[in-house]
Amino acid sequence: MKISEAVARAFVQEGVTTHFGLLGDGNLHWAMAMQDQAGTRLIHARHEHCAVAMAAGYASATGRVGVASVTCGPGFTQLMTALVSAAQNRVPMVVLAGESPISKRWHVQQIDQRPFATASGADYISVHSPDMVHFHVQEAFFRAKQERRPVVLGIPYDVQERELPTIAPYETSAAILPELTPIPPDPARIAELAAKLAGARCPLIIAGRGVLTAGAEREVEMLAEATGALLGTTLPARGAFDKNPYSLGVIGGYARMIAREYAAKADLVVAFGASLSAYTTAGGKMFADAEIVQVDTNPVGRRQGFRVAGSYLRADAKLAAAALIEALGRATPVRSQVRSPELARRIRDEPADDGVFPRTPGLVDPRELFRALERLIPGDYDAIGGSGHQAYFHTVMRGGDPRRYHSLRDFGAIGNAFPHAIGVAAARGNNGRVVLYEGDGSLLMHIQELECIRRHGLKLLIVICNDGAYGAEQQDLRREGLDDSIAVFGRPDLAAIARGFGLRGATVTDVAQLDDLARDYERGDTAAIWDVHVDEAVMNPSYRLGNKHN
Repeated sequence: MKISEAVARAFVQEGVTTHFGLLGDGNLHWAMAMQDQAGTRLIHARHEHCAVAMAAGYASATGRVGVASVTCGPGFTQLMTALVSAAQNRVPMVVLAGESPISKRWHVQQIDQRPFATASGADYISVHSPDMVHFHVQEAFFRAKQERRPVVLGIPYDVQERELPTIAPYETSAAILPELTPIPPDPARIAELAAKLAGARCPLIIAGRGVLTAGAEREVEMLAEATGALLGTTLPARGAFDKNPYSLGVIGGYARMIAREYAAKADLVVAFGASLSAYTTAGGKMFADAEIVQVDTNPVGRRQGFRVAGSYLRADAKLAAAALIEALGRATPVRSQVRSPELARRIRDEPADDGVFPRTPGLVDPRELFRALERLIPGDYDAIGGSGHQAYFHTVMRGGDPRRYHSLRDFGAIGNAFPHAIGVAAARGNNGRVVLYEGDGSLLMHIQELECIRRHGLKLLIVICNDGAYGAEQQDLRREGLDDSIAVFGRPDLAAIARGFGLRGATVTDVAQLDDLARDYERGDTAAIWDVHVDEAVMNPSYRLGNKHN
């Protein structure tokens, strides 16, 4: 058996069924060996960066280790932005990267790949000894799962073609992963926090992704009911409490205007399973007068340059919320009276953003676009959000499944969301119920991947806020009173480009077009781009209020 085949079999034993890559000398034989394994498929990307970003989307949708492969040298150096993004977003991933042959005196693609990987925040494991092949593959998957970050497995392609020596059978990483039980809270800290909640005038409970992981939505919502607290979520947990009349939605730089109002009034903020990043705290400005308590399995004290909270409770979100409910049952009546029918009406009826802007004929107000999409896009769709100026507008949509929302925003890299969406579509078995919200500049960075979508028959809906510019830079220039023409490029005909790749495309200049387009997409069998010409005069509130990166 060749080493390339042994490595492929080990990947399959780790549960790999779908992987993403761009072929070259360094990964060709391994990819061929993977092709020979029953039940596996390779999604062919047109750019190495996109292969890794697709694997990140796949990992987000499945909760499993994403897998990508590239060749050596330039194939590997193309990965840097995607690797950094995956590392900062704590994506478990294994990237099989070919290395140049170790048996040659010189090779045109020779480069030391390890420093590139480690500089990006990824781990790097070199496989130069045939006797250690199984150990190194196991170690790669173990570290990816245990440390939640990308691990690069570098194998020279002449080593891949050697015969596998007689070594012990492959043992999967699951055999050595420790089984962890949820961390129970300290009863004394529970009593202390219960007293704070009971005494708060305007408490706010925020749920992060950790609440979803712990399956604690019900307990957190019951705790809010017991204390009269308002509810909110971080962006990764978007939609968790949308059916609750006292849910303010996303808290942070992407908050609705009413959420900003009540975050400013809060005197106690309790965050469950949330890292309380600079995004959620709007750079420390969101809860100016509140005491902040973080309930998390791994409190860190400081994140992204800001102090996270005033006090901490190290515990599983579900166990902590249940313990607090029990403790409050023994406490005096709660003080908060912030909930009211009038507040519920305001949360339900007031627009997310009440900014007033001049109307431009033939262009769509992006706020109107996403109000219409909230009605049209079913709640069971996977939704992927991009970066840039347009990224705010979709975050205020209500009714989506928080476990089907994907936004890998750390590192602030545009151009990632499109390949992320391809990975999500591949993970969902091509059910067609995947929607991407992105800007024109980001899409054009990797427009070639429309060919990947068509070739693999992937169906997803791509909604593009086309402002004919790099909107973030355009808005920055306008806000500073400078000439914005350097950031303006005009609106390319994205619908025609989609059709040129064999997909469907439509140009949208009126939200009235969307009902028919939605019906056409549901009936069709290919991906579609809705090229929505949005009005660049509408500045999202995170920019207007100085929270651009929060």
